[in-house]
Amino acid sequence: MPHSDELLWGAVGDISRLAALLTMAELGVADHLADGPLGTAELARRCGADAAALRRVLRELAAMDLVRAAGGDSWDLAPRGTALRSDVPDSVRSSIRMLGEESFWTAMGLLPATVREGSSAFVKRYGHLYDHLAADPAVSAMFDDYMRRRALPFTEGLVKAYAFPPTATMVDVAGGKGHILASVLHANPRMRGILLDLPHVTPQAERTFAEEGLSGRAEVVAGDIFAEVPAGGDVYLLASVLHNWDDADAVTVLGNVRRAMHPAGRVLVLEAVLPDDAAPHLGKDIDLRMLAIFNGGAERTREEYAALLRRADLALADVVELGSGASLIEAVPR
Repeated sequence: MPHSDELLWGAVGDISRLAALLTMAELGVADHLADGPLGTAELARRCGADAAALRRVLRELAAMDLVRAAGGDSWDLAPRGTALRSDVPDSVRSSIRMLGEESFWTAMGLLPATVREGSSAFVKRYGHLYDHLAADPAVSAMFDDYMRRRALPFTEGLVKAYAFPPTATMVDVAGGKGHILASVLHANPRMRGILLDLPHVTPQAERTFAEEGLSGRAEVVAGDIFAEVPAGGDVYLLASVLHNWDDADAVTVLGNVRRAMHPAGRVLVLEAVLPDDAAPHLGKDIDLRMLAIFNGGAERTREEYAALLRRADLALADVVELGSGASLIEAVPR
């Protein structure tokens, strides 16, 4: 079989493997196998599943080295499958469940329609992502956990790679629950922080800072990033923010930041910066999700980010690779 055919048929097979992975995550298979092997019937009972159907999925999961046959129609959790347990620090279970949530799964299946029409079939069916999440607390909670876990390696890279001014005030623009800002403040004990997000998000950020013992150093502000951002910050962070919006909206947000910042301030943009060549990159995968789920959302190349920054009277100063597909873009006033 020609090599190109192997690649194509491998991609076709990926849909079945992903579906098996989603089933493992949704049913909590790894949690149920955490204490040792179980027979298919008992595992199905604990998962609330049909035994015959589950056995077929387990066969695929064994081929992926996530579970292992333990003899006598029993199954054990393979070391690789431990990451799908809910109780391990680096668990990916919630992330996989989020990608398999009905609306997200549908969005990727409708990508051909999105490409034909030039607008998101997801938005057409479910509305804007954040309105969709606000209307469904269960999905919103899953999405929040997904974003928190996805941000962990980026946050570790940010804290290690960037030398924050020791006494700076950092404004976390659309900072969500505050986990990134909390990590920065812990690593820089003389810094202060301000988190800006929508009113329904800010109470959760306040809880994060209280739990982290940072309430005295972190202020939470409810507002709209398209209206204005808190003034007077030394560093403004936009982490996984600009890729949600088209160029015009992204420039509006950056312009608001430019007007609010100190003349000697810095803007930090944490995103996946796409390579200019055909090399594989996590950002290319994420870009298709942005295409599917948002109208205008996109990952961008270095030059595309530089162009956005220029339109907002900012200049790209540096790009630092943080690992895990993320980059830190530093910008300064022009």
